[in-house]
Amino acid sequence: MDKSKFTIDCTGDVVVGDTILFIETVWGGSYRTPTNQGERIIIAEVVKDSYGEKKQQHTFSLKIIDSIGVCPLLKGIITRRKGRNVYRNGTNRLPWDCRKARTLALNEKHSRGNVAREARDIRRNEC
Repeated sequence: MDKSKFTIDCTGDVVVGDTILFIETVWGGSYRTPTNQGERIIIAEVVKDSYGEKKQQHTFSLKIIDSIGVCPLLKGIITRRKGRNVYRNGTNRLPWDCRKARTLALNEKHSRGNVAREARDIRRNEC
């Protein structure tokens, strides 16, 4: 897929239905002594997102369209990534045919995020 078509910076605002491009660091070695193996470029469709119950960490399920670099991922597999890792080095997306549909998806995502943060704040204040 042509990387030059990913013209819209969506760092921090990826929604289900986006086709995104991002770069992640690939680590090797052991947990105690990890070594940086290099980088991997991922192009994927966002098929699902969620906020974790305990920490409200945003997680994406991604269907891999293309992957190049160190240890590329297989096309067609679905993998999960934390939002902080998707956004770490910047994230770009393809434009949507219907901007209104994306705005609706974005508003829905933000409302779920607000609910998750409120639940976290309540839980923190109970202690």
